[in-house]
Amino acid sequence: MNPITKIVLYLSKRAKKKRANLFLRYFTITPETKILDLGASDGSHIAALLHGTNILPSNVYVADIDEGKVNSGTKRFGFTPVVIQESGKLPFPDGFFDIVFCNSVIEHVTIPKDEIWSLYSGNEFRKRSLLRQKEFADEIRQIGKGYWVQTPNKWFPIESHAWLPFVALLPRPILILMLKVSNRIWVKQTSPDWYLLSKKEMTVLFPDATLLNETFAGFTKSIICVKN
Repeated sequence: MNPITKIVLYLSKRAKKKRANLFLRYFTITPETKILDLGASDGSHIAALLHGTNILPSNVYVADIDEGKVNSGTKRFGFTPVVIQESGKLPFPDGFFDIVFCNSVIEHVTIPKDEIWSLYSGNEFRKRSLLRQKEFADEIRQIGKGYWVQTPNKWFPIESHAWLPFVALLPRPILILMLKVSNRIWVKQTSPDWYLLSKKEMTVLFPDATLLNETFAGFTKSIICVKN
């Protein structure tokens, strides 16, 4: 593992620990608490976050488009697996969950993945992304009595997906071309499928939430919308 990756992973681990402490200050977890982790992968993040609580594992639903990963979460942690589609409604009734947890996911809810590298229009990408993110946010608010939605801050100097400075501010045609190059030579590969949200945009998406700032070195690193 190269030194840059080691540093980033160390800082990420510290940030997740602080985030877990903050989460548990806002939510009381009981055995009956029902939680959905949207974009959960194998559920290891929510498992670490809930470590030490007495929640029943079967009341933790891990939802992802990757069937293999959510099934892995079931085997490792006893969570309830939910395979979801890239688009379409989430398969739950209104108010089904006490908490919907969504960590660094909403910025990826943009356009179909097969258009990511071919759509060069920044205006069209923004328009379509915000529409899809609005639908996604509305579903979170609908199926969850409470929620925790975290996303990287658009204005943080280092873009969290590429690990490069200020790339989130580049015009989309330049961003795509730059990532095609950096993916061949840089330690972090990424796809330009993310539309990073500002505080104002997050407030519009989650008008009934409390907005929290996660800071690093005096800058807002990520934005969290919480309703408890």
